[in-house]
Amino acid sequence: MSLTLEQKQSIVAEVNAIATHAQAAIAAEYIGLSVAQMTNLRVKARHAGVYVKVVKNTLARRAVVGTAFECLIEKLTGPLVLVFSADDPGACARLVRDFLKENQKLKPIALAFGGQLRGPEDLQALATLPTLDEARAMLLGVFEAPATQLVRTLAEPSASFVRVLAAYRDQQQAA
Repeated sequence: MSLTLEQKQSIVAEVNAIATHAQAAIAAEYIGLSVAQMTNLRVKARHAGVYVKVVKNTLARRAVVGTAFECLIEKLTGPLVLVFSADDPGACARLVRDFLKENQKLKPIALAFGGQLRGPEDLQALATLPTLDEARAMLLGVFEAPATQLVRTLAEPSASFVRVLAAYRDQQQAA
């Protein structure tokens, strides 16, 4: 069934709006996946806050023009599903990586992150990026480490003195 011009414009506008605010995108071939498997992917994507859309390549090319994902245009050939993550750049990669464990028929073709085109071999690297909460916790740990070390350093002389007195007391009691 052919799409009307208004439907095509609506799809292009929808994908463009998502791509404008997304941080990472993956284009993957879905040949051989059943409807149930694609539905499963969409459900998992919804829970992960990831946008999944199967779009005609001509419409997808128009939709990514003017976004950080223009670099994907040359890779948009064949039956592809587009996966965008808006808040967490690694969310779409984690979704695809985990889905690949169950379904080998989904094949990542290209990744785009930070306005750069990357190959499917970078999927694991993108998937292992920390989430925002994990990055904040790591940063807090970096800020906290010097203060913790300072407190330990300041407390060590008095703790050593107490241990020496305790050892002397034990020695006196034993004698």
